Amino acid sequence: MSEFLAELIGTMILVILGCGVVGGVTLKKSKSEGGGWIVVTLGWGLGVAMGVYAVGSVSGAHINPAVTLGFASIGEFPWEKVPMYILAQMLGAIIGGAIVFFQYLPHWKATDDPAGKLAVFATDPAIKSGPANLVSEVIGTFVLVMGLLFIGANDFTEGLNPAIVGLLIVAIGLSLGGPTGYAINPARDLGPRIAHALLPIIGKGDSNWKYASIPVVGPIIGGVYGAVFYKAFFEGDFTLLFWIMSLVVLILLGVALADEQKKHHAHVASTKKSSQEASYINH
Repeated sequence: MSEFLAELIGTMILVILGCGVVGGVTLKKSKSEGGGWIVVTLGWGLGVAMGVYAVGSVSGAHINPAVTLGFASIGEFPWEKVPMYILAQMLGAIIGGAIVFFQYLPHWKATDDPAGKLAVFATDPAIKSGPANLVSEVIGTFVLVMGLLFIGANDFTEGLNPAIVGLLIVAIGLSLGGPTGYAINPARDLGPRIAHALLPIIGKGDSNWKYASIPVVGPIIGGVYGAVFYKAFFEGDFTLLFWIMSLVVLILLGVALADEQKKHHAHVASTKKSSQEASYINH
């Protein structure tokens, strides 16, 4: 098997099992409907583990452009292979999304909520706040890539490594997934979102392209920063890229904080104005 085909199949398996579990807990009349967040995080963790088990020996099972770019940024992966890996991951994610569509074929009609249908394929924030949502994806993917690197630095019983990686995904989902649904993988979000846009899903809404850049850009920034951060603090290699990415992340944190503060002050002012108007009317 070629590395291209391995990344395609590995990502396809990841999306089939990951988006599949979301379909199970979200779509109406599914036997697992209402299974909740714990079920979703376990499904995604096991989906990643199975993808790694399937193709890890062939391609290294990046199955995530953020991982590929992160590893390349610290010299752990050749840059000339990056476009090929990302193309394979995107194709695998689109195919995986299409397979999930067919798996739940009768349930699209039974489900009235267009947002719920989209949620099977792609992420959407619990609270829409662009800068904060971006930071959430940066942090989640930072932990993912740094975690992959420190997991890889340990010796495990043969065959155990993919299971540990799966547990890392579960941990990120449980602890950090609440704000945005933790895409932490540009292919995992963009590929199925494209599938959602193209497939004849009964009663679907739009594919929320306004949000689509956040689960792509955020994981790329977080993945690269996780890799250079690991290289700096675990191996003592403080590269120029580390300092550049540190500055970028600090700026993003500052922008997100300022945006939330601005919204808070605007809300307080609006509430105060409404209260004053109500008091004036009563008098």
